[in-house]
Amino acid sequence: MSNMNFSKAYCKNCYKCLRSCPVKAIKFENEQATIDEERCIECGHCLTICPQNAREIKSDVGVVKLAINSGKKIIASLAPSFAGYFDVEQGRVVAALKKLGFSIIEETAVGAEIVADLYNNYIVENKRDVYITTACPSANYLVEKYFKEIIPYLIPVVSPMIAHGKLLKEKFGEDSFIVFIGPCLAKKSEFEYFLKDNVINAVLTFDELNSWITEAGIKIHELEEENFNVNPYSKGQGFPMGGGIIEAMGSELKQSSLSVITVSGMEECIEVFNSIKNGDLKDVLIEASACKGSCIGGPVMVKNGENYYTKLRKVKNYIKSRKNYNDPINTEVPTNINFNRKFTEKSIKRAIATEEEIIAIMKKMGKYELIDELNCGVCGYNSCREKAQAVFEGMAETNMCLHYMRTKAESLSNEIVENTASNLILLDGEMNVREMNPAAKAIFKIQSQNIIGKPISLLIDDTDFKNVRESGENIIGKKVAYPQYGVVFIENIVYLQKQDMVLASMINIMTEEKNKKELMKVKENTLNAAQEVIEKQMRVAQEIASLLGETTAETKIILTKLKKIVAGEDVE
Repeated sequence: MSNMNFSKAYCKNCYKCLRSCPVKAIKFENEQATIDEERCIECGHCLTICPQNAREIKSDVGVVKLAINSGKKIIASLAPSFAGYFDVEQGRVVAALKKLGFSIIEETAVGAEIVADLYNNYIVENKRDVYITTACPSANYLVEKYFKEIIPYLIPVVSPMIAHGKLLKEKFGEDSFIVFIGPCLAKKSEFEYFLKDNVINAVLTFDELNSWITEAGIKIHELEEENFNVNPYSKGQGFPMGGGIIEAMGSELKQSSLSVITVSGMEECIEVFNSIKNGDLKDVLIEASACKGSCIGGPVMVKNGENYYTKLRKVKNYIKSRKNYNDPINTEVPTNINFNRKFTEKSIKRAIATEEEIIAIMKKMGKYELIDELNCGVCGYNSCREKAQAVFEGMAETNMCLHYMRTKAESLSNEIVENTASNLILLDGEMNVREMNPAAKAIFKIQSQNIIGKPISLLIDDTDFKNVRESGENIIGKKVAYPQYGVVFIENIVYLQKQDMVLASMINIMTEEKNKKELMKVKENTLNAAQEVIEKQMRVAQEIASLLGETTAETKIILTKLKKIVAGEDVE
């Protein structure tokens, strides 16, 4: 399919996409989410909820532009749900399409009416315990990939998009260029399935169309309203709404002995499909839609900002207004066009881990005992064992367990803080002690319960801490002495602005200070000894001056240099 995926983004371990995916078709590798085509049912909701807006959707706008420039007859099949997406009068949307270069604009509802009649015919001619509508491609993919047992219950009829495409090709010729425009991402892969039949030549979402209108500089609110090239009121206009298919099937369905069940949303579809699989449902017609609220609740519609009920009201009002047309045309099913289709099993081949392999993976996730299995679902999987199976299949990573990673990080940081020789003190904005590591508590000879939450000024002067917080300028490498504790610190104090906290790392250099004093004593004693040697040598030199002569001066110079060397002075 390859029509949609996540773009490269900084995944922040939220796993919202995976939690939203009912079939867990999202793979994580190096903390980057990607969609696994083989498992995906193309509902598209994972892309719409990504907080990074990291989505790549294959666009056919360029293909349509090329077709327009080539002089082909460009025909739009516009899904009725457009009335809920665009915040303008419906005639202005038609006008915008014509301004972009479309020759003919019809509603996909024409195809939907054909499909409704074909559903009725199929039910009359074929005895089944269960019938499942097939207008929703994502619901069809769900059955083909995950519920192979109920494939025979899928009504083998094309969707309204394909049905309308076949009608348009018959009407305007094989050379016409048919573009479906709607709210569904899965339609992009559905049209590719029928590509060899030359039924639909391109698919655009409402988002793509809206962006194209803006890019072309068309001010849609200022356009004169125009009518569809064919303006029938069609019972197929209700297809985008929950229960709309059943309503479109009309009296013929009502006269049958079938019960009807409308389900929208992938979780509801899975539940009812499981019931069918288990044999719990008999003599029913299932209207199945992958999106909550049917097509009006689809991913493209949701991203438009308005809530579902606002869009539903707009579509209902639009359909109601269409009833006022004076030239309603009821479309009959053409006998020279084949509207049948086949559904085939596309089950996922999965490698199942052994119990030993699951246990080994669980241990890598920090799950050693049953109590460690929180089954919280934060990672996107319903249980820790399910997540371990996903790791085995290469769909997930062990570090996707946030509780484990948090425990691991806290444990590591605690080990570092608890065992560091530096004296660490964390203060809040009021200069009260929030944390103090063991080294600091040992220096100040105090227990946590006696200082946590109390002012640091009870222990030491807080002037430096206050200055850092108020000025925002950190103190690095300042030497301070606290004789009452017998320590000399090199203090580093930083202000954590986001947390409004002050962190101090204070290194005790008392030992080094003592060593420095001892060294100074050694130097002083050496200097005194050198001075005595010089004085004694001078006395001897004076006594034997006549014998040594100028040698005495040289000796003085040498001894003076020795003195400077001991004192640590430069010797020229």
